[in-house]
Amino acid sequence: MVAEDIVIVDLDGNVVEGSLKPSSDTPTHLELYRAHKEMGGIVHTHSTYATAFAQAGKDIRAYGTTHADYFCGDVPCSRSLTESEMTEYEKNTGVVINETFENKDVVAIPACLVKNHGVFAWGRDADESVYHATVAEEIAKMAYLTETLGCSQRLPQYVADKHYNRKHGKNAYYGQNTKY
Repeated sequence: MVAEDIVIVDLDGNVVEGSLKPSSDTPTHLELYRAHKEMGGIVHTHSTYATAFAQAGKDIRAYGTTHADYFCGDVPCSRSLTESEMTEYEKNTGVVINETFENKDVVAIPACLVKNHGVFAWGRDADESVYHATVAEEIAKMAYLTETLGCSQRLPQYVADKHYNRKHGKNAYYGQNTKY
């Protein structure tokens, strides 16, 4: 697939640009875009480690600072879709993600595991959503290895808060955004 293969649709699912069929996951994306104006791009993957957590129905717990640098809390895993939700499977996948984020900040936690399925990640644009999907896979890998080593101790909240806020808080200072 190349960028030219991407089909652009409006929020009603009507094709605006492109000559191919829209993705079968379009109804999922539309549910998310309609509910969260902060989302400018969404990526869906079946990356190995994050999908393993989704298949196990487990959140990716915050064990270390790498996680906290990008996600302000655990990456949640949704509930399973019910049998009756299978009639509109893709739409209801979006509904279940939205349900999972009813009391969560989609900007602070830019990904969700869909139970028994895979990962949805998002951001301000397509590039940022791909980046968040990549980070979700890496922290899933680290969490898997951490749990395999027998550790279940979470990162202390004060350390998690410091790491997240130094990059994303109102007084963020981490990185090379300005000259010295």
